[in-house]
Amino acid sequence: MILYLHGFTSGPQSHKAQALGARMGERGLGNKFLSPQLPASPRAAIALAESLIARHGVTTVVGSSLGGYYSTYLAETFDLKAVLVNPAVVAHLSLQAYIGPQQWLYTGESFEFTRQHIEELRAIEVPVLSKPGRFWLLVEEGDETLDYRHAVARYAGARQTVLPGGDHSFTRWGDYLDPIIAYAGLAQG
Repeated sequence: MILYLHGFTSGPQSHKAQALGARMGERGLGNKFLSPQLPASPRAAIALAESLIARHGVTTVVGSSLGGYYSTYLAETFDLKAVLVNPAVVAHLSLQAYIGPQQWLYTGESFEFTRQHIEELRAIEVPVLSKPGRFWLLVEEGDETLDYRHAVARYAGARQTVLPGGDHSFTRWGDYLDPIIAYAGLAQG
């Protein structure tokens, strides 16, 4: 079972979530894919993810940007595999500039991102990976939002795919759908 966690202000309607879900569906694995809308509160987002992991037997988390930060915490806490796509490395620092009114990209709904949310992010930081081998880092050097070098350093010892060019959306996503499914142990679908 794969749990996909989207980035800040994104959602399950994102290109990456939709493409991975569609590819799994084509391979007869549609029932092995979860992609919830995460709440604005990191504490609530983690609680939702934890309940899905427990209820559905999730073995792999795939997270993009802020979802990669969440996935790191969840992989460490529940001994899961994780695929991190242009992940936020120190989210409580990189998201401080976004405190204030925000809007969900796909629904248009407004929410307030607060200092309390920053503290909730700080509380789940994983400064040192206990088992780097459980992680697969996918980054593009052209990421205009997050410096890919921070992720390369943080996930030292993990499997790493560092690609030239691209941007924060991870432009080569389509090339990695089948490899991600295989990494999750679902290739025989």
